[in-house]
Amino acid sequence: MARTPLDLDELVEHWTLLKDEQVLVSGKRGATRLGFAVLLKFYTQYGRFPRGRAELSGEAVEFVARQVQVPASELGFYEWTGRTVEYHRAQIRGHLGFRECSVADAEKLTAHLAEHVAHKERRPEQVRVELLTRCRVESIEPPTPARCDRIVAAALRAAEEALTARISSRLTAESVERITALAAGGADQDDEAGPGDGAIDGEDGPPVLGKIKEAPGNVSLETMLTEIDKLLAVRAVGLPPDLFLDVAPKVLAGWRARAAVESPSHLRTHPLPLRVTLLAALLHEREREITDTLVELLISTVHRIGARAEKKVTEQLVNAFKKVSGKENILFKLAEASLGAPEGTVRQVVFPAVSGGEATLRELVHEFKTRGPVYRRTVQTTLKASYTNHYRRGLIKLLDVLEFRSSNHAHRPVVEALALVARYASAGNTTYYPLGETVPVHKAMGGDWAEVVHRTDKRGRRRVVRMVYEVVAFQALRDQLKCKEIWVVGADRWRNPDEDLPQDFEARRAENYRELRKPLDASVFIDELRGQMTAELSLLNDQMPKLSWLDIAERKSGAIRLTAADAQPEPRNLRRIKAEVQKRWGIVPLVDMLKEAVLRTGCLDAVTSVSGGGSLSAEVLAERLLLVIGP
Repeated sequence: MARTPLDLDELVEHWTLLKDEQVLVSGKRGATRLGFAVLLKFYTQYGRFPRGRAELSGEAVEFVARQVQVPASELGFYEWTGRTVEYHRAQIRGHLGFRECSVADAEKLTAHLAEHVAHKERRPEQVRVELLTRCRVESIEPPTPARCDRIVAAALRAAEEALTARISSRLTAESVERITALAAGGADQDDEAGPGDGAIDGEDGPPVLGKIKEAPGNVSLETMLTEIDKLLAVRAVGLPPDLFLDVAPKVLAGWRARAAVESPSHLRTHPLPLRVTLLAALLHEREREITDTLVELLISTVHRIGARAEKKVTEQLVNAFKKVSGKENILFKLAEASLGAPEGTVRQVVFPAVSGGEATLRELVHEFKTRGPVYRRTVQTTLKASYTNHYRRGLIKLLDVLEFRSSNHAHRPVVEALALVARYASAGNTTYYPLGETVPVHKAMGGDWAEVVHRTDKRGRRRVVRMVYEVVAFQALRDQLKCKEIWVVGADRWRNPDEDLPQDFEARRAENYRELRKPLDASVFIDELRGQMTAELSLLNDQMPKLSWLDIAERKSGAIRLTAADAQPEPRNLRRIKAEVQKRWGIVPLVDMLKEAVLRTGCLDAVTSVSGGGSLSAEVLAERLLLVIGP
């Protein structure tokens, strides 16, 4: 215990001898009297005896010494070991109703921790806190630190065995067989690969377990198809959706991290229930992660199709584009000249009224065509071609593996539109949807897309163009996914927003808002937020011109330029640590240590590749960290 100064209130509350305690102390003299009194008050406060003089606060000793009328210096003559102190401890335990921790008590504490604590809290230090609390409730003197560690370890082990047995019993024999085949097939490089190595049928690549663990690549059609194969491979195992429903999220995350860093050969050494549970946790979490990845790939791909189409059309038209300034004056002069000579010809009246004459009017018409509706239709046509010829294969396949839903009736037409797209995905070269088919109408079909989605056929009937409708449906899906109006079954980040709230949130709405310190009236919350944003943005706007390391100007390379920050000094003793690590294990084990640390801490989820936008693998991140810390 750290010796911290105590104020008078704390001394009076915790270190004042009560009447019955004074009776116990009265029969003792000198150092024995003071030592006994200090032991008694310390045990009353902490539920255990101090391990020595160093744990006792000087202020507390002085305060007790004045009450028993013994100089505080006498405590130095008190014997902390021997028959006398053991007799004093027995007296104090008997007075307070405590007892020493017996073998039966240790077994009872272990069972309690395993049943009520360790099944949802896997950190030994937290389980130890609960152990000490339970000892206080049961009036048991806490065991020695070493014995506490053994009790905690036994409780964690018993809870894990009970949990893994319960989880594995929920799986069918076929699922258990498929899960164990993953570890049996994911052999290490030094193991001999056989026909049952767990590789995906028809592929010579790495085993299924290795492919499932792989991080996604950059945004591309190939990455999308690869992630779809991963998701199908995970689903092929056949895990029940409610397999981990009663398992604490932190426990599940711990199992997932453990299975991710352990090699197949290590997994095979575990008992079957533990091995099955670890791999099932990995598959369960990876299924949610891969689903999230596919949703993000869908959003990025739809955005890329539109951005590339606009860029391509702009590059084609930019050379022919010439901006015409003063359009309002031109329009006024044309109107004035036309009203002044209504019987004259265009060439005699209109052309002379404009500076530049006929050439200026031609440039104005060209600008309207390149920037107006014609430009938009050209972009839409290019976008449709890009979607049809390349990206459609992956996006259509996504509709087969992802289930989109919406809790808002206003956005149900988009979900229904996706169902229509999936139903006619294999319709071949059919240009229009059949006349008797009900085509859901949603907001994205209006505006610039209205003239492109609908077309008049040879018989004069207004029909819906199938490929264009698919493009519009995916664009609407992208917009609604980003604002969480549409969610994905089985996802984590893109899950149903209603799952983010407690089940009784509406019933305890006022209480919940009070705990969150938020007003029930949405307009009040918006006004407060708007005020905070306005104040902060004003402060930013006022301070930015005063920053010497920031330069804002119009330039092709970027409007904002930051001065490179000075290198920070290396932390003290870091070079010694790096030198000692390299001396003992070399550089390669250091990479392995960093990789395992990355996986166990979960920091890989928050790191993305700057160049590609995708996630980094643990190996790549470990190597980059090694480059950062230097030799």
